[in-house]
Amino acid sequence: MTVNPKKTALVLIEFQNDFTTPGGVLHDAVKGVMSKTDMMAKTKKVLDKARSSGVTVMHAPISFAEGYNEISSHPYGILKGVVDGKAFVKGQWGAKISEELAPQKDDIVVEGKRGLDTFASTNLDFMLRSKGIETVVLGGFLTNCCVESTMRSAYENGYEVITLTDCVAATSEEEHDNALKYDFPMFSKPMTADAFIGQIG
Repeated sequence: MTVNPKKTALVLIEFQNDFTTPGGVLHDAVKGVMSKTDMMAKTKKVLDKARSSGVTVMHAPISFAEGYNEISSHPYGILKGVVDGKAFVKGQWGAKISEELAPQKDDIVVEGKRGLDTFASTNLDFMLRSKGIETVVLGGFLTNCCVESTMRSAYENGYEVITLTDCVAATSEEEHDNALKYDFPMFSKPMTADAFIGQIG
């Protein structure tokens, strides 16, 4: 398989300080899996290759106004953890995209992500279609949450979907490995960062 850079978008989901960086609200929960896969270095390698090859680079951060009025006043599940920890508050350090993967001038920052599936509350699909994108490549947090939700929607919307198995992380190795083994192959073509880099035509 060869990937056509002009018809491919790399979508980096929630590479924000609250996940990626020591001191971030949720960093301790994900640092084990991040370390195991060398996630940040692998993602940087993919990002550099994508930019130099003409792949569309998109960042999909999640953020909320202080007080979290954009979502239910009685959140549960993963969003309850975000609210209870006061994570991803707009304008604060924790919500900023990690410095080592910071957007450059030709990158696109997807606006409006307030939930798990990047397609659900943003204009991601419109932007992809307007740019003639056929292949969507995913990395980010959490393996079994926002990455998986976005992967499923991309698949349903008719894109060719590639998930980068060593550019994602979850809050436990069990959850991470389970998603890679059972879920990713149903809705995408899972591959390592190096394998993907080798297929950019």
